[in-house]
Amino acid sequence: MSNSLSESVSQPSQEMKYGEREIAEGKLITFPNPRVGRRYNIDITLPEFTCKCPFSGYPDFATIHITYIPDQQVVELKALKLYINSYRDRYISHEESANQILDDFVAACDPLEITLKADFAPRGNVHTVIEVHHKKQ
Repeated sequence: MSNSLSESVSQPSQEMKYGEREIAEGKLITFPNPRVGRRYNIDITLPEFTCKCPFSGYPDFATIHITYIPDQQVVELKALKLYINSYRDRYISHEESANQILDDFVAACDPLEITLKADFAPRGNVHTVIEVHHKKQ
């Protein structure tokens, strides 16, 4: 006897899934800082960052830690999650991914200060942590 549910699930579809569409369309979105003039930290941890090694094509996994002091704008968290997920199939080095995420974050919300740390899972007995900073002039 055939199970139509398992048949429909097991057959790959060429149609883009709604999550894939959201990731592809994703960009960093901000909203007004509710406490302009007060210096406070926002700490964000993104434990499921993935990208691909530009040399081997092997997947790389990292936890991204962002600590920033907002100025006029604050980043919207769902938009940040979708933006981070857009790296999943990108061939990019550890160093470039950390720097690119920082550059895009600064362009989107222009914080007073930000530190981004990309803590990559060990691969081949090598553990890499990239930390980048920006301070508004």
